[in-house]
Amino acid sequence: MKILFIGDVVGKSGRRALRRFLPELQDETEAELTVVNAENAAGGFGVTAGVLEELLEQSQIDVLTSGNHIWDKREALDLIQEEPRLLRPHNYPEDTPGSGWIVATASNGVRVGVLNIMGTVFMHPTLDCPFSSAHLAIEKRPSDVQVVLVDFHAEATSEKVAMGWYLDGRASAVVGTHTHVPTADERVLPQGTAHISDVGMTGCYNSVIGMEKAGVLKRFVERVPARFEVASGPASVCGVILDIDETTGKSRSIARVRVNEKD
Repeated sequence: MKILFIGDVVGKSGRRALRRFLPELQDETEAELTVVNAENAAGGFGVTAGVLEELLEQSQIDVLTSGNHIWDKREALDLIQEEPRLLRPHNYPEDTPGSGWIVATASNGVRVGVLNIMGTVFMHPTLDCPFSSAHLAIEKRPSDVQVVLVDFHAEATSEKVAMGWYLDGRASAVVGTHTHVPTADERVLPQGTAHISDVGMTGCYNSVIGMEKAGVLKRFVERVPARFEVASGPASVCGVILDIDETTGKSRSIARVRVNEKD
């Protein structure tokens, strides 16, 4: 089976590019399940009801993952309890609203477990151990779920690579998000787990990881506070397409995908 995973959607420009190119990507890759990281979708920080509706109802997305910006819009606390397709990192405390795990049904009828986990190295807030959280979630999965996709939202490449090795043979794929820059290390590990350190973002790359350059440079160069604004120029859709054996849960291949707006 084929699963299309799209990296962090950043603001209006990212949503625009996603609407424009997602149907084409789904057709070209023959995707039977589509998962998108949406933690930066509303103005670069979090999600709103309008953005959630746009992504889930208008863009034919099956599951939305997130990360450290999931609560940046206060309404997300209610939205995540009303919409099970919106995930937050699973290693938040047990009483935190929402869940980081869902079993979704692909268009070919295969039940797919999608797990959202957040790293702890250079990340805020510091959550429970992502390794033990991932282990427990996968151990408790229903017996008829062989395919498991993990969105590991983390800063440190070392932590992302380590998670791939930790789950090799237990997850179908471990894909990294958060740093917004696509990496070239995609591969299938020896026990059948597809891995990439970061799939990249869906947003404007004429920017600093999705934000207008001026405000970011002011902070770096002058060391003074400056407001971050989402970049509004032409955007790119970045992600990966996974080819997975649904009977064993092992990946056959992982390939980067990228489509760029030209105007």
